[in-house]
Amino acid sequence: MEVSIAHSAKLLSEANNIILTAHIHPDGDALGSLLALNAYLSAQGKQVKMLLDDEIPRTFKFLSDWEKIEKPDSLEIEADLLVVLDASDLERIGRVRNAVKAPILNLDHHISNLKFADYWYVDSQAAATGEIILKLLKEVDASITASMATALFTAIATDCGFFRFANTSTETLKFASELVALGAKPHIISEHLDTKPLAVIEVLPKVLETLEMVDCQGGQIAALTLRQEILTNLRDDTEGFINYPRNIEGVEIAIMFKETDNSIRVSLRSKTVDVSKIALMFGGGGHARAAGCTVSEPLNKAKRLIIEAAKKQLAKGFRIE
Repeated sequence: MEVSIAHSAKLLSEANNIILTAHIHPDGDALGSLLALNAYLSAQGKQVKMLLDDEIPRTFKFLSDWEKIEKPDSLEIEADLLVVLDASDLERIGRVRNAVKAPILNLDHHISNLKFADYWYVDSQAAATGEIILKLLKEVDASITASMATALFTAIATDCGFFRFANTSTETLKFASELVALGAKPHIISEHLDTKPLAVIEVLPKVLETLEMVDCQGGQIAALTLRQEILTNLRDDTEGFINYPRNIEGVEIAIMFKETDNSIRVSLRSKTVDVSKIALMFGGGGHARAAGCTVSEPLNKAKRLIIEAAKKQLAKGFRIE
């Protein structure tokens, strides 16, 4: 059932025992939205638990209360409401989907959203789910603390490339301004996000050695491959690597293949091609210019499948503004 911001706020008001979750491989939008909403609901006296079926990236551990996020170890948790943030389909929340028994409210901004929840508010025009959470907090006249403002600024800024990407709107900039007035400090946030461990800098030459260029109809595809031996000392500090192939002149689609124990994590970026359509073909999703999926195939086969799908998308000739 499609709901409004006001209806979403009502559902949260009527629930007492609430589980909050977001997508696996959490980014700044997922975590910032999760932590800000948790802070508000906890302040209202709700029984709130944050569950994430993944590790918290080091980059975002400056955000308040990140250590309160738990993994879904229990087989079944009863709750009044499961709130799924920044996820376009149920598979994206991993084991949480089976661990929690409750009606689902989905707050999201991905154009690829499958409307899987009992209640959903999806605004594909929003630059980030963080914008939706801010609207919800304003709807209920919530008191937004500096730590909540920091979480929401992180959510919004990371999903629009610190206001450089095409999804940056006048409303995005207005929201950012409001959050700064409430205590978010962009220079401190960006310092945390830009700081990298020495291991990331040391391995960069090895990563760039894997660069593959594919000439095809409609433009070039550039791909990086992160094998497990490269990833040994990197943990979760790999997200920025994909910007290198994306920024190459003539490249329309950039792909990063990340090898795990039993699958390949694929990140897709583009300049004018809707890569969410590629991700959807493999059970993933995301934005038109930034999407991802996981392929349960050997590395070489996964690369072949994804690159062929990217070629077909390029050949269609359709470009987004």
